[in-house]
Amino acid sequence: MKEIKLLEEQIKKLDEKDFDLDAWKQYTIVLLARIFGDNNQKIKQIEKIEYDHSSWALRDTSGSSSYLDTCKKLGKEILTASIDELETFGIPDKKVTTTGSFPVEVIVTALEDELKVSQFKEIISIINSGSDRDVKIKELANKLKSFDINTPENILLNILSDPKLEGKIT
Repeated sequence: MKEIKLLEEQIKKLDEKDFDLDAWKQYTIVLLARIFGDNNQKIKQIEKIEYDHSSWALRDTSGSSSYLDTCKKLGKEILTASIDELETFGIPDKKVTTTGSFPVEVIVTALEDELKVSQFKEIISIINSGSDRDVKIKELANKLKSFDINTPENILLNILSDPKLEGKIT
């Protein structure tokens, strides 16, 4: 899938010697908008990645910064989660036509809003496990119970309050 290849290339760019965070962010945002739509949570996460060039306290004597490494790691996690989503759900339909079907991106966005990247991956792993439905339900219930007590409620609230559902459920 060409979208996955493009995201994998962006991950590789994180390790280039002449890495430019701002340029990387702009290109990544364009890619994510094209793949997932302009208002996707992943874009907001990429936009939040900031590197403070003036913070000398964060630099070691060689001039490198562990904070930049943290920025790169966060970018890699966001893109890895994006790839996992594409492999699991395919390319999202940016036009929400929900006559008789529920827009999957509403669920994905709700999960992304409430879960850490590692938690999101755990949920996706259970969904893709190949187990029968009853086993998946038990595993998902146990996993959700292991998260913060408000997480399942917040996920459901995000789904039910998503503007894409307005007027679609009758």
